[in-house]
Amino acid sequence: MKEEKERIWLSLAQMGGNEQKYIKEAFDTNWVVPLGPNVNAFEADLKAYLTPQSPKGGVLSEAPFGEKGGGDVHVVALSSGTAALHLALVMLGVEAGDEVICQSFTFSASANPIKYQGAIPVFVDSEEETWNMCPIALRKAIEDRIRVTGKTPKAIIPVHLYGMPAKMDEICAVAAEYDIPVVEDAAEALGSVYKGHKCGTLGRYGALSFNGNKIITTSGGGALVTHSEAEAKRVMFFATQARENEPHYQHEHVGYNYRLSNISAGIGRGQMEVLQEHVDTRRSHHAYYREHLNNVPGIKVMSAPTGDFDSNYWLTCITINSGVTGYDREELRLKLEAENIESRPLWKPMHLQPVFSDAPFYTMCQTGSVSERLFDRGLCLPSGSSLTKEDLDRVIQVIINR
Repeated sequence: MKEEKERIWLSLAQMGGNEQKYIKEAFDTNWVVPLGPNVNAFEADLKAYLTPQSPKGGVLSEAPFGEKGGGDVHVVALSSGTAALHLALVMLGVEAGDEVICQSFTFSASANPIKYQGAIPVFVDSEEETWNMCPIALRKAIEDRIRVTGKTPKAIIPVHLYGMPAKMDEICAVAAEYDIPVVEDAAEALGSVYKGHKCGTLGRYGALSFNGNKIITTSGGGALVTHSEAEAKRVMFFATQARENEPHYQHEHVGYNYRLSNISAGIGRGQMEVLQEHVDTRRSHHAYYREHLNNVPGIKVMSAPTGDFDSNYWLTCITINSGVTGYDREELRLKLEAENIESRPLWKPMHLQPVFSDAPFYTMCQTGSVSERLFDRGLCLPSGSSLTKEDLDRVIQVIINR
């Protein structure tokens, strides 16, 4: 009987070594609630990592792309990246009937919080270079929504897909022209850098995710990046059931149970110690894939368009031109699966999802859209930090020999 090959997973969590030490400290001191020393230290570690530095080592104080605050970074640890996006919309006063513009080519968690607020998602197509929100289609969407509704959308949610930074200078320029705040979905982009600034710090708010398959994990968790201490405190207020400062339980706003536990934050503290190592490893994996696959006819490895876009390459992705290869994305996925290798189609665009079937969608394409074409052709390859050269070679050989 043929022996089954060891499973190669898409993106497994990898521990750094000190996670259990911080978890043990939480148990030893009985801090097993959604606050405590680990939460505070994890937030401080994230703040230090994300705060932009000047070439001389000082902290930058100016906003890089016209958004509020810029160099002043504050981080609130939360239960998920979805919670972070939701609280960003709460902070911006998004209400029922408002419209929020969102990148279509993304995971549903980017758009679901819009619905939580009773608001209406307006989806925008991607551009070819980064696969992220198209600034030209964004302007088209804003102008048309103003024409149709008489109102300006309340927020814009671009996504740094698979770790690749969006064209934030262009997006923020359009947003500033219409005075619309930008909420960065940087769930996949911790460690990615755009023009010298960490993703997650470029908009009015930035959402991070520490789900089990991300660059670092807290098992499940996320964070919201703000640009003032006052805003961070307000986010914490909403994340802890919006309890007023009274000796009794007084509530004047709807609140949420969204804070990260001290146990999970202990995992995060250990993960922060190896964050840059994980980022460097995934970038190395991407370079290896690119070296061996870019000359394969019909296969293209998604890579940064210029040096301004320094992706963490959370997942390395390829597109397959079936007219050249003789096989399509799904046939390749099944072939990899037959070799016990996990891969995954690119995100199905939100404007194609039944739950959002009535939402407006804007594209610059005459037929179809960039995001639809990428969904049809694209595949995510195993990219986890724990993968070996032998693992990568197994994946590459299946693609080459397909």
